[in-house]
Amino acid sequence: MLESVRSSSPLGAVSALVVGAVSALTLVSARVASEAKDLMYGVDDAPPAPVVIVPGARVHEGRPMRVLRSRLDVAVALMERGRVQAVLVSGDGAGTSGDEIKAMIAYLVEQGVNRERIVADPYGLDTYDTARRAVATYGVRQALITTQAFHLPRAVALCRRAGIDIAGVRAANDVRLRTRLRNLAREYVLSRPKAFLELRFPRDPAVETPPDDRLAEILAGLEHGAVAAPPSAS
Repeated sequence: MLESVRSSSPLGAVSALVVGAVSALTLVSARVASEAKDLMYGVDDAPPAPVVIVPGARVHEGRPMRVLRSRLDVAVALMERGRVQAVLVSGDGAGTSGDEIKAMIAYLVEQGVNRERIVADPYGLDTYDTARRAVATYGVRQALITTQAFHLPRAVALCRRAGIDIAGVRAANDVRLRTRLRNLAREYVLSRPKAFLELRFPRDPAVETPPDDRLAEILAGLEHGAVAAPPSAS
């Protein structure tokens, strides 16, 4: 009997650790998601804002892959519906898969978005940096942000923490099941715990650059009719 208890105790300890870890991750994820409660929309019911922020993602041979393309498609739709006046693309200009910024701009222009309505941040190296730099460098105070549903609560939470009056807009997640599972695992095991700490212990962005007034100039130009109107929905 004693031998049975002893032999099972290591397994019991491992089980307790696993349960504890899962419980902690669930709590952390829920805390992050709670920061975005009632602030996430579809394209058709998204509130108006001056600008939509599009976080970068992987590209292939200079073209956005499905995840990034879906985010950009939302930005195009928001422009066409007149919900936003400009687009801030924020990603890694020297990413491991290629220049995310160049790919995003090219795709938006191909879809009919006026290049003069696009502002690019090549140092949005992660979601936190995208949010902080949107405020500190580009002067964003009110915006929409578009990304996939699994990522959106974290993106909204970090933007709120940075000081943006933000609402999230869901992008499609039309990827293979294996990719979807990998993204979910990374989000809940790594990214949300990281965001949980960033929400409570804010840091400076990895790259800090002088303020850039291009977004303010675009919006002012639109107000005075100096920048072309967005494409109309077909």
